[in-house]
Amino acid sequence: MSTMADFKAEKPTWCPGCGDFGVLNAMQKACVNLGLAPEQVVVVSGIGCSGKMSQHFGGYGVHSLHGRSLPTAQAVKLANRELTVFAAGGDGDGYGIGMGHFIHAMKRNIDMTYVVMDNHIYGLTTGQASPTSDVGHQTKTSPHGTIESPIAPLQLALAQNCGFVAQGFSGNLKQLISLIERAVTHKGFSLVNVFSPCVTFNKINTYDFYREHLVNLDEEAGYNTHDRLTALDRVVGASNLVTGVIYEDPTRLSFADELFGYPKQPLAQASLELSKENYAEILTSFQ
Repeated sequence: MSTMADFKAEKPTWCPGCGDFGVLNAMQKACVNLGLAPEQVVVVSGIGCSGKMSQHFGGYGVHSLHGRSLPTAQAVKLANRELTVFAAGGDGDGYGIGMGHFIHAMKRNIDMTYVVMDNHIYGLTTGQASPTSDVGHQTKTSPHGTIESPIAPLQLALAQNCGFVAQGFSGNLKQLISLIERAVTHKGFSLVNVFSPCVTFNKINTYDFYREHLVNLDEEAGYNTHDRLTALDRVVGASNLVTGVIYEDPTRLSFADELFGYPKQPLAQASLELSKENYAEILTSFQ
């Protein structure tokens, strides 16, 4: 059995107190709880503070381009369906330059988990407004306060009928571990948006702010995670300040289940050589 030590890599270089430490810890612990070994897990990251995740996580890692973690992660999963694949990004990486990939990843529904560290600001480039910054937030690029409405990732995911939608908080590690475990075991594309406070450049959306305002739907009696419209109404009514499993659809088939001719044997393990019989069959098909 693997341990937390098996998933440790180089020492993280985030600012002390950064919420990303909690996300890293939760991903590691979830993999241990699920009985996974490091060689069974791939973490693909983009650019930004969150981009270091692939280096700090003790498994296979790919540090991809800005906003391009999702297409890279999907290619990894299609090449070897036996791997557990994470894409890890931030709100700038995922909901800015990577937004187009996010929408199509939900539509495509490949079996993987997308963990987004949402700190409502660009941290690596020292404090500019991000796609999820709240209206009125004063930053280096919005000294008089942002005037654009923030991206609402949960609402987008629900509107796109994403098969698994959850939201966590770096300050509630126990719940976050559980959410990531459930996301990994879900068959299809899973989104786990995480409020991961930037302690250096965002003095508004702090740990104390979230502890005061967040509503835990996992503890709300009668909440039905299989009702998408109710989930959307609940998220909108709480201004997205909810945690827990927001919505899940266990009946939706994944991309691999529906793709005609997709072999059970991982493509990464398949022979690249054509037999004479297969070659002849291909030639015959063009006659």
